[in-house]
Amino acid sequence: MNNLLEIQRKIVPEALVLLEKRYSILNEISLSGTIGRRMLASKMNISERIIRSEVDFLKNEGLIAIDATGMMVTPSGKVILDSLGEYISQIRGLSLMQVTLAEKLGISKVIIVATSVESSREALKELGKEASRYFLSTVRPDSIVGITGGYTMFEFSEQMQKREFPDMTIVPARGGLGEVLEIQSNNIVANLAGKLMARYELLHIPDNINKDIMSYMYSDPQIKSVVDDIQKIDYLVFGIGNAQDMARRRRTSDDQWQEIKRKGAVSESFGHYFDISGEIVHETGTVGIKLEQYKNLKSIIGVAGGRNKAEAILSISKINSNLVLITDESAAFRLMDLLDKCD
Repeated sequence: MNNLLEIQRKIVPEALVLLEKRYSILNEISLSGTIGRRMLASKMNISERIIRSEVDFLKNEGLIAIDATGMMVTPSGKVILDSLGEYISQIRGLSLMQVTLAEKLGISKVIIVATSVESSREALKELGKEASRYFLSTVRPDSIVGITGGYTMFEFSEQMQKREFPDMTIVPARGGLGEVLEIQSNNIVANLAGKLMARYELLHIPDNINKDIMSYMYSDPQIKSVVDDIQKIDYLVFGIGNAQDMARRRRTSDDQWQEIKRKGAVSESFGHYFDISGEIVHETGTVGIKLEQYKNLKSIIGVAGGRNKAEAILSISKINSNLVLITDESAAFRLMDLLDKCD
């Protein structure tokens, strides 16, 4: 494919530009579900005249359908999108960047989605879709799967294709953070289990609970059973959050956050804040998977997009080399800048 791509760049470079443009338009329509031409033009920062021309082409080819509610991608269009994904990555140079980033970060694999969360509100769906694809291609049917909360993990469960894994158990990897119900780990676990026809358990404990209260609650047989299964997790899927966002989600006081920030925290996971080198700078109480357990896991997917997540990704990548990172273009380019400065 690389040889063919180089030939095309030299002989018909305009064809690659047109292909990438039409792919981007088709992909944006797919991510939006249903969208009008004016809204599509605004989201993509393309004139309505050009959008009208490209939409007419895609409609004539049977790749999109149009009705009173707007445009949507047809089954044939979805096939084209799936088939073109890797080729578009080649055109944009993302395939090479994936290999380079994995080597520089010292982790198992990097998958870069050809979108950016800063430029599209629908990009989280694409991150979730790619993470779900990789998950289905690698998970064992009898795994105990741990899932964290957050908007990215919500999209992971929403984009999951239906399968039947009756021997799989899905559990929340950490307690609740007092957030919107749909992004709570319990809700995501239940949604994912429904898609995969798997067993699941819920953990009805706040994540930042007092240690004394935590010890008392662990004596409850039902809670203890869930905690025991969390300790048996062999496949983890989690969203990588930067330190400030996670402090806000944990309702950390301003004074305490300023102290954590002063210590150089850029990420938070597993009850710890880490600096950019992956060193612990602050520890908090947490319910769920522990840091030592995470360090020994063989199957891990971390998902994060956006330039503001790059430092957190770099930090978390230092903890376990088995990490498979699903990210977007903006985070990937920022990561390359950070790693170049470290060389």
